[in-house]
Amino acid sequence: MKRVGFSAVSALLLLTTSHSAFAEWGLNMTEGVTRISHEVHDLHMTIFYVCVAIAVVVFGVMLYSIIYHRKSRGAKAQNFHESTVVELIWTVIPLVILVGMCIPATATLIDMYDNTDAEIDVQVTGYQWKWRYTYLNEEVDFFSILTTPEEQIAGTEAKSEHYLLEVDKPLVLPVDTKVRFLFTSKDVIHSWWVPDLAVKKDTIPGFINESWAIIDKPGIYRGQCTELCGKGHGFMPIVVKAVSKDEYKTWVTAQAVAQAAAREVKDMSFAELMSQGEKIYNSNCAACHQKSGAGIPPMFPALKGSPMALGDIDKHIQMVLKGKPGTAMSAFAEQLSVSDVAAVVTYERNAWGNDTGDSASPKRVKDLKDNNK
Repeated sequence: MKRVGFSAVSALLLLTTSHSAFAEWGLNMTEGVTRISHEVHDLHMTIFYVCVAIAVVVFGVMLYSIIYHRKSRGAKAQNFHESTVVELIWTVIPLVILVGMCIPATATLIDMYDNTDAEIDVQVTGYQWKWRYTYLNEEVDFFSILTTPEEQIAGTEAKSEHYLLEVDKPLVLPVDTKVRFLFTSKDVIHSWWVPDLAVKKDTIPGFINESWAIIDKPGIYRGQCTELCGKGHGFMPIVVKAVSKDEYKTWVTAQAVAQAAAREVKDMSFAELMSQGEKIYNSNCAACHQKSGAGIPPMFPALKGSPMALGDIDKHIQMVLKGKPGTAMSAFAEQLSVSDVAAVVTYERNAWGNDTGDSASPKRVKDLKDNNK
């Protein structure tokens, strides 16, 4: 019995003193990789130590009074009335402390809201449940979507190192460059939060919120949506990749070329449409309609054997392009290229035993999209 107890105590000590334990159980605010994050961290620690000092004094006086003025020592309660001097003292001292806290806090807040002289402007738009990044100074515009496999979410596979914090396309930014963020939303309120950048802002439909950051060093910094925004709230992570200025310029050029190519209307074989359509479906549609096409009725109807997937193909395309107002079905005209829409419609009409045998061409999608403008 003693051996078991000793082993348990030893294991507990090892756990609480190991480096990995501190990494997992850290309770302090993230110090971050921007000047503002350092200011926020320093302000947090300053206020913390002030509160500790106040607690030591207040509780020290309380304990002293309890111990040395207890009844068993012969202490007797005194009868006295209010003291104007005491009232003034315990009003003025807290006031001085609060003003002392207010000065550095106000300076930090002023810095946080000073987004002038930004070199790069990025519009961040929240969608259910993904992020859209539009570089306003460049021809770069893309969606960032969770890539954690469904098997890990379902618990049939081991969780990866960055479980639920990995995306297909990270937000790429240069270091030592002032970046202004413009936040908005297409559907409901989301919140874009990256602790290492000390940026946390709500994205609200019809409104623009602003923030900024200058990242000190290259690296990958992760965050999440921190506003309850529906069924997929826990599945819209944020990944920021900070690179050198030269690497950023190279990336922007490559992205502009790739996105221009994606906008081109090209003929695609049935096999190409099905292959691409499966990827698009799993990234954009499976969260609601399920990977099996079974849906989650009545909120998210099944596509397997559905009248939409088996009916008129033009109506099917229009549904993907325009969505369905008043439901969770969002419009994908801006989110997907014509090739992607053609591919996902073809996949939905031929997967899970639907087997209509027909396909949507990118040209047909483009024609329908242009007619809706």
